[in-house]
Amino acid sequence: MDSYLIQVNGRGDHAPVLDVHLKSTGNTISPGKVKGRKPRWAVRASEMSKKTFNPVRAIVDSMKVEPNPKKAMISLSLGDPTVFGNLPTNDEVTRAVKEVLDSGQYNGYAPSVGYQSCREAVATYYNCPEAPLKAQDVILTSGCSQAIELALAVLANPGQNILVPRPGFSLYKTLALSMGIEVKLYNLLPEKAWEIDLEHLESLVDEKTACLIVNNPSNPCGSVFSKRHLQEILAVASRQCVPVLADEIYGDMVFADCKYEPIATLSTNVPILSCGGLAKRWLVPGWRMGWILIHDRRDIFGNEIRDGLVRLSQRILGPCTIVQGALERILHRTPPEFYHNTLSILKSNADLCYAALSAIPGLQPVRPAGAMYLMVEIEMEHFPEFENDVEFTERLISEQSVFCLPATCFEYPNFFRVVITVPEEMILEACSRIQEFCEMHYQGVEGAQDLECDK
Repeated sequence: MDSYLIQVNGRGDHAPVLDVHLKSTGNTISPGKVKGRKPRWAVRASEMSKKTFNPVRAIVDSMKVEPNPKKAMISLSLGDPTVFGNLPTNDEVTRAVKEVLDSGQYNGYAPSVGYQSCREAVATYYNCPEAPLKAQDVILTSGCSQAIELALAVLANPGQNILVPRPGFSLYKTLALSMGIEVKLYNLLPEKAWEIDLEHLESLVDEKTACLIVNNPSNPCGSVFSKRHLQEILAVASRQCVPVLADEIYGDMVFADCKYEPIATLSTNVPILSCGGLAKRWLVPGWRMGWILIHDRRDIFGNEIRDGLVRLSQRILGPCTIVQGALERILHRTPPEFYHNTLSILKSNADLCYAALSAIPGLQPVRPAGAMYLMVEIEMEHFPEFENDVEFTERLISEQSVFCLPATCFEYPNFFRVVITVPEEMILEACSRIQEFCEMHYQGVEGAQDLECDK
């Protein structure tokens, strides 16, 4: 039987150290001499890290282009409403966090799924007769991004596939591929205000399909699905027995002439994990507070999915406790006029941008109905000197210092995305520069054909 002797050594100004001596009745084990192994350095990146790929970063980082030094840079690329300071959060939201911080009561570790009282606050806020919620149906997360990650991780195994919108938020693919999950892209239709091509969607389902991601309102499209269309999507999910992962981070961020329908309110038989958070509607993306709402009226998920989400949440220690402590006040005391004012600004900017870009030959914007974005088609046949949307947007930066995100980032080439959270005067200036750029490079059909022949 082996025996162990632990000796504490300390001398001078050195801290005591523990020496562990191993005595064995068998062969003596010498440090550094493990049988059959020659020590050598062999540190390699993990397979997961090698599979992690962010298409936005890959494309944007490769755009080695300098803006025009004679024109101030206008960035319409980043989906962060706080960048320019024109869309601050509400004072009630800020006061809630200050009071929690001053109380000193939320400085410790919280349960990995969030404090019970905070989960109750979220459940109460989103509960409705069509989609009832209790505290146990809520998992608090570090932003909506982690909510999506946990939802994917609990629903899909390596080798399975998920159905993802095209164009769509790049994080879905980034997360899935890092987990060894295949991504199948279903088409959205710009001519139908970015509705889903339902026939194409259903054709992609097979025995390895783990879930369907529905992003409504949409990033990057700014589209909002009607109740009828959501019911059609749910009919596909029900026929095929595929659960829905609903990315609803832009929930309720819809313009006055449109209505937002949480997808879980429209189905009793399709199990849904709805992901949301404070980032967009409350204009605090850096606070990293998100949640998963578990809708499972027929108990299809059962305890297995719920227990799986709890276990996955235990990999880290949950979202910021200070923001958790402020959640009830943020959700229930933010005045309605704050939401109204934010949406009025976004709607005004969307209308200005849509009208200005619609008047530019060679561009076809698609009118948004919510969220913070607008997608614009580039009629590439009229810009023959550019190979694709990436080249188009690169030159737009170098000549006009306007940065729009090429839609190749969203698996949808020959479009670009405009963020509409910037100040009005900046929107107008950017559109003016885009017009100047397009007028400089636009070719009529005959001119474009001549240019092609010269190549």
